[in-house]
Amino acid sequence: MTGKEILLKALRGETPERIPWVPFAGVHAGSLIGADPELFLRDANLIEKGVLHVCDRYKPDGVPIVFDLQIEAEMLGCELEWASETPPAVKSHPLAGQMPVDIGVLPAFDANSGRLPVVIEATRRLKSGIGKDVALYGLITGPLTLALHLRSAELFMDLICDEDSADQLMAYCADVACRMAKAYLDAGVDVLAVVDPMISQISSEHFLRFVSGPLNRVFDAIAEAGRLSSLFVCGDATRNLEVMCETHCDNVSVDENIDLAVLRSVAQKAGKSFGGNLKLTTTLLLGSPLECQKDAIDCLDKGGASGFILAPGCDLPYAVPPANLEAVARLVHDPYERDVVRTLEAHADGGDLPDIDLPDYDSLDRIRIDVVTLNSAACAPCQYMVLAARDAAEAVGDPIEVVEHKITTKEGLAAMRKLGVDAIPSICIQGRLAYASIIPDSKTLAKAILKASGKC
Repeated sequence: MTGKEILLKALRGETPERIPWVPFAGVHAGSLIGADPELFLRDANLIEKGVLHVCDRYKPDGVPIVFDLQIEAEMLGCELEWASETPPAVKSHPLAGQMPVDIGVLPAFDANSGRLPVVIEATRRLKSGIGKDVALYGLITGPLTLALHLRSAELFMDLICDEDSADQLMAYCADVACRMAKAYLDAGVDVLAVVDPMISQISSEHFLRFVSGPLNRVFDAIAEAGRLSSLFVCGDATRNLEVMCETHCDNVSVDENIDLAVLRSVAQKAGKSFGGNLKLTTTLLLGSPLECQKDAIDCLDKGGASGFILAPGCDLPYAVPPANLEAVARLVHDPYERDVVRTLEAHADGGDLPDIDLPDYDSLDRIRIDVVTLNSAACAPCQYMVLAARDAAEAVGDPIEVVEHKITTKEGLAAMRKLGVDAIPSICIQGRLAYASIIPDSKTLAKAILKASGKC
């Protein structure tokens, strides 16, 4: 069987001859050819070249064309901010400040606008070149995340105070997702992944009320075209696993915040295949090749032989050492290497994490907010968690310091451990955990800050 056939069999919940492997290499594909993210994501030639390098080095069964959740937002009027090692971040929100929300101010969706034509051209070329052997993934921004890009964090208040506006915007974003799916389907992708990380930030009640219907519109359109679909959610979405698995998708994929054994149980009960759960930073980015292989074996053991796809839980960091991913690829394809790795004792190259000093919070002349993130420049929930902290700090007005700890660095991981944080993203006020994987609205956070300062 080809790798593509193995992957598609697993996505249908069946038992292939081995567990398939999908390295979600977005801008990391650019790093393999020496292209920075902005240059890479604007050039079909570079995208094609980068993906081919991913296939040559990491021997995947499936691969995304790009991993960029800002393509649709840019087409619809959001300004972007580019960084040196991540996809762009949304800088402006065209629907922010409106009461009620008027989606009529947004430009009409045009598949020939923005960077989408570049991505579709790369898709067609890759379909012709490697499409028989490797399954091509088209990644679509999920309705909730796109709505947040357009509306800003005000969307969370809409879910509570203006349900009509929220329904209207979610329906609009589902329509955009369907149009994106058609563009990818026409170009020949095999799998459509609806990537909606903001689902980790809402309750299951809000998911059922506002999100499941729009998602099912997209999944139904994909099914009607005879292709397979995945719901891909980053962050700790444990509370939403059951309602996620009740949607019409074929597969549910998650990151390291979720226990893979729990996902397996919930997904298989609902008749879904499932994927994940390699650790992005502690192993793939900062670990040794052997540590990455041990993490992969742990995932393979928990995932089992049926309906499981081994993958990182989100977009691979730009600077992941290729040797780490090559080690995982060898493990996937070579049973002997798996046996060897299983016999080795725990191994940790590079020594312990640095011994960093956190301040004596009680002696500070200001309030300090520590925000622990993956990387706010690349992770949507992390971006909006940092923005929530900064907005609340501005609203309070007192001397307040907002410090981001990115766990893509060893220093960030050390800070995370010292603060006692387990979920990403999280906010600590004066060294105490206040919000874990839940983005507070600015008013609620401002009250918490005032309480910590003794003024409320």
